[in-house]
Amino acid sequence: MMGYYILIGAIALISWLVSNKLKSKFKHYSKVHLQNGMSGAEIAEKMLADHGIRDVKVISTAGMLTDHYNPKNKTVNLSEGVYSQRNAAAAAVAAHECGHAVQHAQAYEWLTLRSQLVPVVSVTSGMSMWVVFGGLMLGAAAGVGFGYWVAVAGLVMMAMATLFSFVTLPVEYDASKRALVWLRQKNMVTQQEYKGSEDALKWAARTYLVAAIGSLATLVYWGLQVFGGRD
Repeated sequence: MMGYYILIGAIALISWLVSNKLKSKFKHYSKVHLQNGMSGAEIAEKMLADHGIRDVKVISTAGMLTDHYNPKNKTVNLSEGVYSQRNAAAAAVAAHECGHAVQHAQAYEWLTLRSQLVPVVSVTSGMSMWVVFGGLMLGAAAGVGFGYWVAVAGLVMMAMATLFSFVTLPVEYDASKRALVWLRQKNMVTQQEYKGSEDALKWAARTYLVAAIGSLATLVYWGLQVFGGRD
C-alpha cells in the first residue's frame, strides 16, 4: 500500500501545482481588459449566434472556474468571474464553453462518446477501488477464483473511468481550438488579448491531461496488484 500512497501523493502534488498555475494565469489575464468592451456573456452569445445556434442559453453560475456546458438542458454556464467580466480570461473561457455547444450541435464524435460514458462512469467510478480492494482481500493476488474475478470487475470499472478521462482530452482540446479560431477570425480580441486567451486555455487543458495520466497510473498500479501475484 505504501507504493499506492506515494503514487497518489505524487499525482495530487502535480495536480495541485497545475491547478494553482491555472488560477494564477486566470488572475493575470483577468487584468487584460478587452478593447471591444464585451463581457464573457456577450462573447458567448455572439459565438453561438455566429454558429447559428439559437437554442442554447447563456447563464451565470456560482463559484470560480465552475464554467461548463450542459448538453441536457443546452446551457452555457459561466462562473461569476466570467459572465460579467470584460477581459482576456473571460473571453477565453466563454468561447471555450461555447466550443462545446458547437461540438454538440455538430455531433462531434468524441463529445458523443463522452456523453454515452457519463451514466456508466457516474455509477462505477466511486466504487471501483473498493471492489478491487475487496477482491484482493478475498485472495485475488494469491490466485483464488472468486476474489480474482471480483478484483477484475473492479478493474473494469476503474478502466471505464480512465477511458472517460482520455476521451475527455480531445473534447477539451477541440473546444479550445474552436474558441481560439473564432476569436481570431472574428477579430474579437487584439493580438495581446489573443495570446492571453491562448495561454489560459493551454493551462486549463493541462488539468485534464494530469487527471488522465493520474487515472491511468492508478489503474496500472491496481492491475499489477491483481495480476502480479498470479502464476
